[in-house]
Amino acid sequence: MDTDLPTLPQTKPHTRSAADLLPKLLIGLALAAFVGYLIVYVIYAVQLFRFPFDYDQGEGFELMDTILFSRGEWPYRDNDAYPFYSSNYPPLFHVVVVPLIWLFGPQYWTGRLVSFLGTLVTAGAIAYAVGRGRDPAAGRGRWWLAALSGLAFLASNYVYHVGPLFRQHMFMVMFETLAVVLLTVIIEREENDGRRRNVALLGVMALLLFAGYTKQLAYATVIAVFIFLFLRGPRRAIVWGVPLALVTGLIFLGINVATDGQWLLNTITANINPFVPGQAEGLFRQWFGLHTVIIAAAAVYAAYQLYATRLSTYAIWFVVATVNSVTAGKWGAGESYFATAIAAACILSGLAFNHLLDWSRDRSWPSARAARWAAVLLPSLIAALYLWQARLVFHMPTHTPALAAVARVLGQPEAVMIAPQTSCSLPRAAEAIPYVDAVGATLLGRPPTAADTLAGRQIAALIAEGDTAAFSEDAGFNLYLGRDVVTNPTQLLNLYNNNAVDLTEMLAMLDAQAFDTIVLRAQFYPPPVLDVIGQRYETTHLVQMNGFVYCVMRPR
Repeated sequence: MDTDLPTLPQTKPHTRSAADLLPKLLIGLALAAFVGYLIVYVIYAVQLFRFPFDYDQGEGFELMDTILFSRGEWPYRDNDAYPFYSSNYPPLFHVVVVPLIWLFGPQYWTGRLVSFLGTLVTAGAIAYAVGRGRDPAAGRGRWWLAALSGLAFLASNYVYHVGPLFRQHMFMVMFETLAVVLLTVIIEREENDGRRRNVALLGVMALLLFAGYTKQLAYATVIAVFIFLFLRGPRRAIVWGVPLALVTGLIFLGINVATDGQWLLNTITANINPFVPGQAEGLFRQWFGLHTVIIAAAAVYAAYQLYATRLSTYAIWFVVATVNSVTAGKWGAGESYFATAIAAACILSGLAFNHLLDWSRDRSWPSARAARWAAVLLPSLIAALYLWQARLVFHMPTHTPALAAVARVLGQPEAVMIAPQTSCSLPRAAEAIPYVDAVGATLLGRPPTAADTLAGRQIAALIAEGDTAAFSEDAGFNLYLGRDVVTNPTQLLNLYNNNAVDLTEMLAMLDAQAFDTIVLRAQFYPPPVLDVIGQRYETTHLVQMNGFVYCVMRPR
């Protein structure tokens, strides 16, 4: 009896045809939904590639870090002296982007492209992990499950929002995912033939090192990997863990010496932020609400492994990454801190569904009819669950007639009313925004418009009327004009809160009105800086860009 074929008894051919069609139809619909999200993702990314200013407030500082590396200079600098600028991120992402800066100049699209491609690599690694996780006896018919698992990662609102930005977080997730998938392949092959693959395991260690020197948050994946290795063999975990820690420490010390201690100050001290419990709780609730299907399936399968078989790398990774996502509650953190847990959930949920299909095929059903119905209904149910997941994460720009028509067909609004962010000016009325997102009111995800580009150029032109670089919360305007990037506001605030910065020179320059222009977006500067700005400068222009009202200020 071949239970892999979802066919019914020959006596009812019309019933069999309808049953055969059901899983194909639902799987096709699920694939269409997630391919649709991929198309939306590409549309958003291309729009961002064309935008020449900061879309997310930190992008310009990431670009500045890359420019400094392209000149052979460290971005870990003294915040006490002009231009009061330093980076708080490890170097690898910026170093990878450097060749594009050499070729094309300091353009935002360079880092955005690298980050975007990194998410595609991550999705491919997820699909590979799920595809190879099936029982070989299932044949090639499960490609759809692998594809849905990879596409589900790209369809996440969080990945969509941050993936095409000039930010290093998704590049870290790429290295993390590759490391865990490679480790799983290595261990499985070792257990199959009894041969150690230490050279390949060295590759896992390199990927972990790359992840950590892309962003510090990768420590969670390092912990997960070594928990797994320890459970499989404590001695091997120690043998590999000690050298990795040694190499990591030597690199850290080397950079710290080369930067006269600024590396330690700016990547460790400046990242000690206050924890906001309400923020963490709200983000966890939102994360689960958006990814209910894959999270629930992953959690159930992890529990099943714990009690019925043995924990896989993916199960441990999912649990550790989920626990570590509590760091999203730090001031300055946000939704992107869940990206690693989402990648792990996509793999583990895909493997859970694979395991369920294998179980159904191999189970001794009471009759051939029951077996055939199971072979039809189970993949149909799984496809329906993915359709539900697709509905949960709904997000789509509606700025073109075609996209607006799709939204109408899907029963979604063509626009939502959102008020611009006004931290330094009077509140403004809500406006119709051609972007719909299950997250709710969000400033990320909506493609920048021609009006946003004109607004950025208007601010740059106002700065160009003066002779100095602007004291600006966004780096993009000074970069656009080829002037110094002055300050990194969130970095300054973090250091100020940790009593690790001397603002004397900065406050003196502001008090002397040494800057022709001040540009505020969210007033992230330390309180003494905002105080002296309020005393010595006044707002002359209000310019709205990307949902924010920028206050352009001149000396009083």
